[in-house]
Formats: sequence, C-alpha cells, structure tokens
Amino acid sequence: MKRRYLLASILILATAGCYTGSRPQHVGSAAKDFTVRDSDHQVSLNQFRGQVVILNFWATWCPPCTQELPSMMDMQNQLRSRGVVVLGVSIDVDDDAYHRFLKRRGVNFVTVRDPEQKVAGMYGTSGWPESYIIDRQGVLRRKVVGPINWESAEVLQFLTKL
Repeated sequence: MKRRYLLASILILATAGCYTGSRPQHVGSAAKDFTVRDSDHQVSLNQFRGQVVILNFWATWCPPCTQELPSMMDMQNQLRSRGVVVLGVSIDVDDDAYHRFLKRRGVNFVTVRDPEQKVAGMYGTSGWPESYIIDRQGVLRRKVVGPINWESAEVLQFLTKL
C-alpha cells in the first residue's frame, strides 16, 4: 500500500512542473518566429509556414532526447508527404559531437544548433526534450514535455488533423 502511494506521489511530482494552469503558456497564440544560423545553414521558423511543425528542443547528450529520436524520425517519414515536418533545435555546445551524432544516427529532419539557447529561452524551455506542435497557420497548438512515442495512434491522428 505504501508503495502505491509512493508511486502516485512520484507521478504527481514528475508532472506538476510541466504546465501551469489548465494549459501551457502561449498555446493558442502565434508561435514566436526565430532565425538560427549555425555552421551548416540558416533556419527560420517562418520558412515552414503552411506545414505542421514539431519544434523539438534537444541535445545529443540527453538520454530522453535520444530515446524519442527513433519514433520522431519514423513519424517524419510517415507524415512528410502530408506536410508535417520536424524542426530540431539542438543546444549542443560541441559542434563536432553534434555532427558526429547526426551522421551516426542518420537524423532525417532539419536540425540547427543553438548553443546559446536563445530560441529555447524565447519559448521558456528549460528541460529537454521539449516539443511544440505548431499548426499550418503558425499557431502553437500543443506543448510536449519529455519524450513521447511520436508514432502512437493518438499523436499521428492529432498531427494529421491539423
């Protein structure tokens, strides 16, 4: 019995910091535009207007980020033709480690490195992974804290309806 209460308490504490109030800040508002230039290319959120965007903040050294990566890449393969794209913003400081990771894992979505965490700061992100689902009109529809299975039926259905 004590174990059950302990598990329930841990679950409540683990989820308590995810959101404040009944819904996360900025959901239902226009997603904040940004431009990031790294050693490979320059990426702006606005260049994806008209598509559903999963804006994913991540890092190569983050175990939960690497845990969700395979399902995110598979989802990208499944829904790319329907106008769903993943835009990764890595907070990695080490450029070489970042590039080795991308190559070794065969990352199939656009990702850019933002070691100063300027974009993460704009969005109020302080934990990784953290993802924002932005609809075709540029409105922030969901915030996802922590790793999820991007291939789950519920997620795929939600994304295809946007």
